[in-house]
Amino acid sequence: MTQTAIVDELCDRFGAGTFGRQETGDGIPTVWTTKEKAREVLGYLKTEVERPYKMLYDLTAIDERVRRMRQGQSPSDFTVVYHLLSFERNEDVRLKIPLTERAASLPTITDLWPAANWYEREVWDLFGITFVDHPHLRRLLLPPTWQGHPLRKDHPARATEMGRFSLPEDRQEAEEQALKFRPEEWGMKRSRETSDFMFLNMGPAHTGTHGILRLVLQLDEERIVDVVPDIGYHHRGAEKMSERQTWHTFIPYTDRIDYLGGVMNELPYVLAVEKLAGIDVPDRAKVIRVMMAEFFRLASHLVWYGTFAQDVGQLSPVFYMFTDRERIFHIVEAICGGRMHPEWFRIGGVAQDLPEGWDKLVREFLDYLPPRLAEYDDLVMRNAIFKARTQGIGRYSTAEAIDWGVTGPGLRATGFEWDFRKQRPYSGYDRFEFDIPIAMHGDCYDRAVVRVEEMRQSLRIIEQCLKHMPEGPYKAEHPLTTPPIKERTMHDIETLIAHFLSVSWGPVIPAGEAFVGIEATKGNNGYYLISDGTPWPYRVRIRTPSFPHMQMVPLISRGLLLADLLAILGSVDFVLADVDR
Repeated sequence: MTQTAIVDELCDRFGAGTFGRQETGDGIPTVWTTKEKAREVLGYLKTEVERPYKMLYDLTAIDERVRRMRQGQSPSDFTVVYHLLSFERNEDVRLKIPLTERAASLPTITDLWPAANWYEREVWDLFGITFVDHPHLRRLLLPPTWQGHPLRKDHPARATEMGRFSLPEDRQEAEEQALKFRPEEWGMKRSRETSDFMFLNMGPAHTGTHGILRLVLQLDEERIVDVVPDIGYHHRGAEKMSERQTWHTFIPYTDRIDYLGGVMNELPYVLAVEKLAGIDVPDRAKVIRVMMAEFFRLASHLVWYGTFAQDVGQLSPVFYMFTDRERIFHIVEAICGGRMHPEWFRIGGVAQDLPEGWDKLVREFLDYLPPRLAEYDDLVMRNAIFKARTQGIGRYSTAEAIDWGVTGPGLRATGFEWDFRKQRPYSGYDRFEFDIPIAMHGDCYDRAVVRVEEMRQSLRIIEQCLKHMPEGPYKAEHPLTTPPIKERTMHDIETLIAHFLSVSWGPVIPAGEAFVGIEATKGNNGYYLISDGTPWPYRVRIRTPSFPHMQMVPLISRGLLLADLLAILGSVDFVLADVDR
């Protein structure tokens, strides 16, 4: 069945006149419909269509008011974009709703997908689009006193455009009052007949939150009644900043999203740009990318492993595992020149070829880590106290995980064998032999089981990269690669001028839209890029796994003890810049 089959099914069900079709660079079926039909169509796609689209993968918006190249699209001031995923079909579908500035509102779909809660709040926060009947439509990433909606094109992009900042005493007091938590606003009660509830701030500065995160806890003695995550403390406006960077100069910003994932952030971004530009990456560059991505999966998982053990009371593992991570960074630094944020992938390939002696470093590491992982199995995974703190805690089912947008190890821990490297191979992953680890209980312990085994599979993949590294160029011979290959610049003046413009202004990427998602360290990380035929993006949407995962924390924490929340947070393996962007 072709990817466009779902569009035909929609037309048969609702009538061909209900939809407008749009061609995109990624081949994802993309249809436009009216705001009056949006809920009905989305409900049909989730529950009625054969092999339904059960996951709300993403929900975002576009300010179309200054976009020039919109051939084949419905006229609109704003567009709301629903991205749905069907696991049974292994397909996506993108539904677009055009809105005018005067009537920028849609009905909520929080009753269809609980994950829509935060996505709709984010769209209102950043674009000012209202979702009618949303249970709690208020600021999500920005302070409650913020004026305006930053992802609108008429909102300032730099602090220098907003006037000098000042904080007189009256304003400071107003800001502090705005941050006070009022349980009644969230439908919570302060007491019941037999007792009063305690409301406790965990964070925003708490070691167990692994960053600046505030969790407001409603407690009955030490038992959790409810949790309200307060995010946004790490929000740096990465999507807004993309609009004033060239396609090439935005690459370093991607490293700061999941700041433990390194080049794993760069990969979906450059893959999406390459789809828009029609660039075919050489085999050697593909394998180099895979090898470095798996090194960063190992580095990220080692940080998670050590800190998770620390969260539930073990002190030694974090020191051992950070030492192992340093060995990975030694290899990364030798190859890329950087460590945590190497900024090394390029549009069309990688920054430079592998250095002499890279294979010796990799071979030594492949001999070193497996015995260490075996030691950690005894030290952590077989530890009776660790098991008691994690088994049966924070459980959810496969259906719940899909409903909340969970991907990666958190989904596979429920027994669902789904890995985007296998199901939708990218960068040549289909040429590698590796297994997909799964577990069955969907609890804190099983999420750990999956990640620990993933580390062993990453070693298998890296070993295959070492043994079968192809010969050939490390970058595509395409005029839109960045930076272009320098050897040709002195041949003629035209080539020199083209090189100068491409380096200083960046390549002009053809107008269009493309999305690419990959199996990143914490789940599926995707970039939805829109080009208006200029040297910089018109819109960059960053779909991160930590955002929906964090939203699910209250569901799996209610009824448990306060101490269990630390185990749950550690098992989720989030990064707050990945949540906030």
